[in-house]
Amino acid sequence: METTRLRLDLGYDGTDFSGWAVQPGLRTVQGEIEAAIAVLLRVDRGAVRLTVGGRTDAGVHARGQVAHIDVSGEQLARWSASQRGGEPDAAEAARIMTRRLNGVLLRSAPDVAIHRVAPAPAGFDARFSAVRRRYEYRLRPGNARRDPLTARFTAEVPRVLDLPAMQRVSADLLGLQDFTTFCKAREGATAVRELLAFDWRETADGAYAARIEADAFCHSMVRALVGAVVAVGHGRIAERELPELRDARQRSSRFTVMPAHGLSLEEIGYPEDADLAKRAEQTRARRDPLDD
Repeated sequence: METTRLRLDLGYDGTDFSGWAVQPGLRTVQGEIEAAIAVLLRVDRGAVRLTVGGRTDAGVHARGQVAHIDVSGEQLARWSASQRGGEPDAAEAARIMTRRLNGVLLRSAPDVAIHRVAPAPAGFDARFSAVRRRYEYRLRPGNARRDPLTARFTAEVPRVLDLPAMQRVSADLLGLQDFTTFCKAREGATAVRELLAFDWRETADGAYAARIEADAFCHSMVRALVGAVVAVGHGRIAERELPELRDARQRSSRFTVMPAHGLSLEEIGYPEDADLAKRAEQTRARRDPLDD
């Protein structure tokens, strides 16, 4: 049966979710969206399956998550049918699908927002075609006034932090490296990643925000990297020591993994349409974990 692959761009407040992936008896982002799509397509919940670009842990948020789903021609026509009759053009069909999915989610999961639903280019795979992922981590140092309006998305660090030192040591970690020190071990998987960006800024509400970008991340890598840099910021680890800890390739008790609620998946980057299938093939051959 011929199918059409749809790309979904979306965001969510992860506070009340047990992560992205479906888990029996738990509320998850994937579970809520799949249930909503099942309503629209008038199929059993188990007949809907999303593939995601970056699986997020419990409590982690997203502004730039991407997923895909394959639907039959009949299902696509049902989802995108215009109430005015006639077959809608591509742009109108995308607006209809996006609006209808948001309409269901607004009732069942208002903490999820679908930005766009539209047919994906040939060769697109939300997970395996990705070339980079960008996260933001927000934390508030001990000398900053707590803002209750952003507390759900900002980790509290009860110490004064040296932001320039944190910026310097973050820059020292860039490049193609083995990040085993900052990853939860998975049998048969490599922790070699290319860290493309790791920089800090002070936000308008007095928090510190880190931008962390890499070709891919292994499990807990972002929060562990931030935890290590925070340890430099309050003096537990010297600046010169952090690259040494990285190169030791062993988990360390010198720093802690930061809380999930300060982390947000901001963007997933993909190559040009002509290179999507090739990128997916290359990534599958490596069989590396692609989630934080």
